[in-house]
Amino acid sequence: MAIQRVASKWAKTQVLLQSPQVSPYIPLTQKYTRTTLGNMLENTPLVYIKPDRGTYGNGVMNVQRNGEPDAPAGEQPPEGSPHTGVEYTLRYGTRSETYPNLDALHLAILRHTRGKFYIIQQGIVTLKYEERQFDLRILTQKTPYRHWETTGIIGRVAAKNMIITNYHGGGSVRLLNELLEGNVSPEESPLLERKLLELGVATAQQLQTQFPRIKEIGLDVAIDEQLNPWILEVNTLPAIFPFKKFFKDKSIYRRIERYAINYGRLPGKSKRRGSY
Repeated sequence: MAIQRVASKWAKTQVLLQSPQVSPYIPLTQKYTRTTLGNMLENTPLVYIKPDRGTYGNGVMNVQRNGEPDAPAGEQPPEGSPHTGVEYTLRYGTRSETYPNLDALHLAILRHTRGKFYIIQQGIVTLKYEERQFDLRILTQKTPYRHWETTGIIGRVAAKNMIITNYHGGGSVRLLNELLEGNVSPEESPLLERKLLELGVATAQQLQTQFPRIKEIGLDVAIDEQLNPWILEVNTLPAIFPFKKFFKDKSIYRRIERYAINYGRLPGKSKRRGSY
């Protein structure tokens, strides 16, 4: 039976929000509209806007609010307080554009979305590595014993002036301990790693309740400055080549490969040699 793949970010998010164990790790995520853009930027200075279906970070934008929003409709700022102007910086790829109000910003975003379904997500202020943002890819697989196991965690560091960390978008790959060093104490590091391993399993178990034929997932997870993990996205066709290319410990990839062969992602070794 074919491995199930789920393209819609929105569909996966709705399933994960049903889990009391997983939902606290999901940033506020809504369907993109002019209203949700305004509401979210009123409460948080950074949002990400993503196509519901897409890979490699293609089409991803973010908006940074510069300044504090005006008082709610019908209210006036306290007498004598200075009015703070608000501008919005839209970033995509290596480009950035600044707009004086939400209407102008929304029109600019529409030129990129072109009528397609996009979601808007609360931005996370993350830990940095060498002054660049990074996230983690957590690989969780179905084992031959039919339970879920997190088999690898690898870090992805954004290229200079990029808002995405994907390898295909110029990002670089780093090991987890490299990224945590200097950000996390030696006592906290193993506790955080254990939480990430468990989060991968809990996420897979929850997705399987609605998508019963999934066999592997890749979680993109950000770590905020309070060391809280946030699930940015879940991929049901995760890349596994980074675990082969960048880990010096080859036993990690051998286990990943063994599981992938068992559930049909990769051909068996005898087939790759052309024998039967």
